[in-house]
Amino acid sequence: MTQSGNTIQWLPTTREELTQRGWDELDILLITGDAYIDHPSFGIPLLGRVLEAKGYRVGILAQPKWSDLSDITSLGRPKLFVGISAGSMDSLINKYTANKRLRDYDAYTPGGDANQRPERASLVYANLARKAFPGVPVILGGIEASLRRFTHYDYWENRLRRSLLFDSRADLLVHGMAEKTITIIADHLRAGNTMDHLPDLRGTARLRKDLKHLDPEQTLKLASYEEVLQDKKLFNKNAVTIERESNPHNAKILVEPCQGWFTVVQPPVMPLTTSELDEIYELPFTKRPHPKYVQPIPAYEVIKFSVQTNRGCFGGCSFCAITLQQGREIQSRSPESLRREVERLKTLPGWAGTVTDLGGPSANMYKLTGKDQKICEKCKKMSCLFPEPCFNLNTDQTPQIDMMRSVRQIKGVKHVFIASGIRYDLALRTPEYIKEMTQHHTGGVMSVAPEHTDPAVLKLMKKPPIEEYNKFVDYFNQFSLEAGKKQSLSPYFIASFPGSDLTKTGAMSEYFKKHKMRPEQIQDFIPSPMTLATAMYYTELDPSTNEPLYIEKQMSKRKLQKRVLQSFIPSNRMRMAKTQKQKGRFPRTYIMDETVTNDLDING
Repeated sequence: MTQSGNTIQWLPTTREELTQRGWDELDILLITGDAYIDHPSFGIPLLGRVLEAKGYRVGILAQPKWSDLSDITSLGRPKLFVGISAGSMDSLINKYTANKRLRDYDAYTPGGDANQRPERASLVYANLARKAFPGVPVILGGIEASLRRFTHYDYWENRLRRSLLFDSRADLLVHGMAEKTITIIADHLRAGNTMDHLPDLRGTARLRKDLKHLDPEQTLKLASYEEVLQDKKLFNKNAVTIERESNPHNAKILVEPCQGWFTVVQPPVMPLTTSELDEIYELPFTKRPHPKYVQPIPAYEVIKFSVQTNRGCFGGCSFCAITLQQGREIQSRSPESLRREVERLKTLPGWAGTVTDLGGPSANMYKLTGKDQKICEKCKKMSCLFPEPCFNLNTDQTPQIDMMRSVRQIKGVKHVFIASGIRYDLALRTPEYIKEMTQHHTGGVMSVAPEHTDPAVLKLMKKPPIEEYNKFVDYFNQFSLEAGKKQSLSPYFIASFPGSDLTKTGAMSEYFKKHKMRPEQIQDFIPSPMTLATAMYYTELDPSTNEPLYIEKQMSKRKLQKRVLQSFIPSNRMRMAKTQKQKGRFPRTYIMDETVTNDLDING
């Protein structure tokens, strides 16, 4: 990309930058709730580079003000469409804690400023775009829109809301990974066609007045918005159906009636091949924030020397949206592409020879696929690992070991860490992988996610028994000792998950005491849209059986569960003592010994 002999690195964000390229207008305007970091870890910059590579004139508006139209119109009226994303996180989860308190920090904003994106950013930006550019198609995408494409439970309002398509009045919603879909849409519009004549594309959702154009054999009708308002069991049935229809090889078109309209959701996009993924990640990203930013952007500081190896997750945890967004089928880059990206890291300011993360949603799923792809293409299971790893799943992590070793051998690379989470139950299938991770790719502390200790709660989570975690700890300690390294595990747990009452929380606290743990990573459960765990929270029923579940919805008791799990913190002990005095004594096992060490380490 050159203009007048000068290299232009970033996609234009201002009229001046537009002029520098010799453009008088944009083809496509992309709006995001994140700061503009030209890195493939962020959706809008990635799509911008994909569209740019296809010859489109693309501009990016990052975190525009929403009090008026001045920012939205600053780059002018785009010729083809406006693409909108709330950012890398759901804007409400980004703005509020699990206790519905405003956060004072946004990792995707310069200086961590928490006031640079609106609540319900997808909705706000879409309405601004429609006002600013009448007649220009508005297309929603990103994690926030994807998980609101059907009727969904809104934790912050404590009610069901219609598909985001209704309130946003967007012309189209793109769900999942959008590289192929957005390119087809752009090509369609560039050819002079309208949105009305856009064919039904995988990975899209739109409102229809009738279903005449759909093939009944390929269509599945969900319970309507009106019906799920009246019957929580029907809401659960919808949730399970959506999960089961997430395999792009056999998923049907899902139709949800609502107030005289139909939300028509096409099946997910097909997974990318290795060569397609390599091509995308090797586009000319600068790997840096736009130079207009003065303050550091916390999220960038975490990922600037990282390399993504794969997409997707076949774990199917009930509280996680990765499968719904990235797919169940693992899409992996080639070792050659990964090595080339590491070579490019050397050109970044501040490079000191360390790859901070060589991973993905679950790092040790790299290159793992079904043994017989035809079986996978017919499967409708929601997890390939729960309750046991599928007989058809290849769990040999040797290809990842080879890839890790090849990256370590690159000249100038001193350290290669894997900071992404790993599935410890999967790692147990290849102990050599645990050894390789422990001895060469752990920067002193390894993050893992047991989530809970109670068998019934773990079953609801679709997570393995805690005994599997204990086996992993034994391997970790053994291999750390063999390497002469003093290292620890930093386990992640969830408080107030559906099915977890104070008794089960107390038992988890006792587990911590027994194993001399002081886990710092304890997250209050947040019901995020469209997950099965959120369906449990809203309906107070197990979606698979419709059996009643204990759900802790009282905010004071939710806080208490977390305090019980972290009673080693003095302020928590004080609050618990106050509650004891007011409401009666807790069992002694809820209070942990103050002498325990941090986490599980080799001396534990």
